Amino acid sequence: MAQNKEKKPVKNGSYSAADITVLEGLEAVRRRPGMYIGTTGPDGLHHLIWEVFDNSRDEAMGGFASEIEVVLLPQNLIRVADNGRGIPVDTHKQTKVSALETVMTTLHAGGKFGGEGYKVSGGLHGVGVSVVNALSGWLRAEVHRDGGAYMQEYAIGKRAAAVKKINGSKLHGTVIAYSADPATFQKIEYDFNKVVSHLREQAYLVRGLRITIIDARASSFKLPEPGKALFIRKELSESPSQTFYFEGGLRSLISFHNRYQKPIHKNLFYVEKEVDGVSVEVALQYADDIASRVFPFANNIYNQEGGTHLTGFKTALTRTLNSYNRGDNGKEGEAFTGEDVLEGLTAVVSVKLREVQFEGQTKGKLGSVEARGAVETVFGEAFAMFLEENPDDARQIVGKALLALKARKAAKAAKDSVLRKGALEGFGLPGKLADCQSKEASESELFIVEGDSAGGSGKQGRDRKTQAILPLRGKILNVERARLDKMLASQEIKYLILALGTAIGDVFDLSKLRYHKVIIATDADVDGAHIRTLLLTLFYRHFKPVIEGGYLYIAQPPLYKIKKGKEISYAYSDEEKAKLVGKDFEVSEGEEAAAENAVVSSEGPEQSEGQEKKTRKQKVTIQRYKGLGEMNPEELWETTMDPAKRVLKLVTIEDGADADRVFDILMGEDVLSRKTFIQSNAKTANLDI
Repeated sequence: MAQNKEKKPVKNGSYSAADITVLEGLEAVRRRPGMYIGTTGPDGLHHLIWEVFDNSRDEAMGGFASEIEVVLLPQNLIRVADNGRGIPVDTHKQTKVSALETVMTTLHAGGKFGGEGYKVSGGLHGVGVSVVNALSGWLRAEVHRDGGAYMQEYAIGKRAAAVKKINGSKLHGTVIAYSADPATFQKIEYDFNKVVSHLREQAYLVRGLRITIIDARASSFKLPEPGKALFIRKELSESPSQTFYFEGGLRSLISFHNRYQKPIHKNLFYVEKEVDGVSVEVALQYADDIASRVFPFANNIYNQEGGTHLTGFKTALTRTLNSYNRGDNGKEGEAFTGEDVLEGLTAVVSVKLREVQFEGQTKGKLGSVEARGAVETVFGEAFAMFLEENPDDARQIVGKALLALKARKAAKAAKDSVLRKGALEGFGLPGKLADCQSKEASESELFIVEGDSAGGSGKQGRDRKTQAILPLRGKILNVERARLDKMLASQEIKYLILALGTAIGDVFDLSKLRYHKVIIATDADVDGAHIRTLLLTLFYRHFKPVIEGGYLYIAQPPLYKIKKGKEISYAYSDEEKAKLVGKDFEVSEGEEAAAENAVVSSEGPEQSEGQEKKTRKQKVTIQRYKGLGEMNPEELWETTMDPAKRVLKLVTIEDGADADRVFDILMGEDVLSRKTFIQSNAKTANLDI
């Protein structure tokens, strides 16, 4: 019988107090920037602007500032100025240095944790401007207050010198100028439209606040000396700029979001009231649409993941409409669900709290429990009164919800029929799908191709183990304004749903996605672009988690096949073609061209010593691909499907509100707005007709 022996611990090296690293100052931010700004990509880069702006915006929310100016300057400089009180510059009792330096160099330091500095603020963690300082190669803080102008400069979060008074000043406010650290960010390139979109929204949320955004990157303007002026827009009058000022607040924001929609009721609902220390402001209007647009804010911070205030709003909306409908009909009817009452709704839900709790530094979700009850109470009571006082509006709103309820029931029947039928026909997989052998979603790819011809080449040229091919016939249904039951009547959409494996609607399940690369591969012509847009609309409206999960791609097939003698090359753009065949070579558009007279000179092999090199001429043949079906299986594999050589574009959603707007314009029924959009963007279009 074996004896039990005591096991001795295995020595894995020493572990003592000396192994504990303490990061001082802002070093933690530089080591782990993603914890504070989410990412070091474009979103994180722009997040720095939001953090500086939020401090100025908080001054305006407190009634201390009326104007904010944001300027994009040459050499990647950003300048944000406000006419608020100015950051205090007197000595801080705890840190023994200027309050300005404390705020700029210490995490969780600010005027938002107690006292009367800020009653309501978005930056309650107190890490905003200090994080910007930590992630900037250079930053200068300029303060005007108490009759003087003060300044301090920093490099990667460390002060260059103590705060100093540079001159007297009758102004009051703060100016922060900085340049993001190139050692931290992957690429420093600002999107002016993104900045404008974000700050426009803020102008709606703070009534009476004037926000000016100036793009002076193309100018020769240099950052002005500190202490001279708060705002510099007069010196930059030739640069592109946008100024926003709204007295209507949330009402104006609703009108802005519905500018391409047709409202179904005349009066716009609005309420603003404080209860139990929580200020609640809600505006809404229903439109003749099937999509919903609900924008939740807490202390003027957009919460893209929702939170307690959004939960309270949805609960009160469903309960109030159900109560009104039953009372109006005088009998118990089938209850509306949250899905029914949200259809066609555009709403903004804004709460302001003294002690706000966000989930994560990027403030994507509100966690404050008291916000739910406050929104339920304030909105529920006011909306019930609105329905009673506006019977015509109420009739239209309830009618919209009833229509959505009927459509939901019809869609459920159609969906159940599709899934049930699919399950009986080959485990839910459509016959047109050439599936891959692998059952591991992480290594499987689905190519959605245009037509049977491309499908045939794809099926022959693919890697059968990991690549599946689904050919679609013609242009799929425009789903922008189509309900689910109508969608499921489309055979091609039905095939795609079954191939993906996620189902659709309320039973959608991303974990059942059968391919972790879903690749749209359409022809490089106008029809192909249209089909691609229709597919993107389908995914954005009904399979958005597939996009958000990073599973949707667009293939980039070559435009040209170039043959020089026995050498074959592929060009993916006209510029690439020009490099391959020579600058002087031109090909007539549209069809295969044999360049009999076009030559490319190259040196022939060396002859015996003393002989001159001879120049030989090559015949160049260029084939312009119009569709994937023109490629044989080998060409399609080599150029578009081979993971080692292909080019894929990942589809992402950078700005949900802007994406909604573009889909509304391009795929909706407002012909005039679509015409205007096309005209204004015609110069940037790459047409190949």
